[in-house]
Amino acid sequence: MSSSTPWSADARPHRTASAGVSRARTPALGGVLVGAMYGANSGVLASTMVRLWGAMPVVMALALALCQPAAASTETLPEAQSQRERGAAEAVARSTAHPQLPGSRLRGEGKLRFFGLGIYQARLWTSSSFRADQALDHPVVLELTYLRDFEGDSIAQRSLDEMRRAGSLSEAQAQRWLAAMRRVFPDVRSGERVTGLHQPGQGVSFWIDGRPLGEIADPEFGRRFLGIWLSPSTSQPGLRLSLLGLATSGSL
Repeated sequence: MSSSTPWSADARPHRTASAGVSRARTPALGGVLVGAMYGANSGVLASTMVRLWGAMPVVMALALALCQPAAASTETLPEAQSQRERGAAEAVARSTAHPQLPGSRLRGEGKLRFFGLGIYQARLWTSSSFRADQALDHPVVLELTYLRDFEGDSIAQRSLDEMRRAGSLSEAQAQRWLAAMRRVFPDVRSGERVTGLHQPGQGVSFWIDGRPLGEIADPEFGRRFLGIWLSPSTSQPGLRLSLLGLATSGSL
């Protein structure tokens, strides 16, 4: 350390800027005090204490080094706690029925991305009798939490394009469904949640952030619409597997 530090073993006197008085540095002052306490024959003891005093920076540095691992480990506690909290929240969500489908449970979830940009987070609730290989024959709730802003007309047109993947549609049918979706689908903002309840043989009812949007009461529309995510012909097979809870198990 520099000779200007209080821990320096350099005992040469220096003058203060304010008083102009010579003053010995701290280790030398320690030796003088020891000499005064134990007499002239205590020179060896005084010298030893001066050396010990000069070694204090090393002792302190060693103590700080020994403390660093403990400090580093405590910094990971908030992160570990956050992970536990997320795990607990996910467990609660999976065991909690969706309000639009009593007795259901969260089956799976996934995120739709386009060139790395998040579009929406999708979650699927199903009943206990649900079979993934007959997904369109069961009542389900699909919830989309949007991560970007979209116009309702764009959502309706894109939905129709995806529904065509399951098979051809007459132009008259396509126009009826497009008009129905434009009537029901609102413009959405990032963070808003759109929910669809599919009831086989009836159609699909829609909500946004819990507020009813309307219903498209057409059984074939319901199958085609949910097929956008759950049909084997979907354009997003990875998301389909995540929603069905098959992303890792590979079983039905």
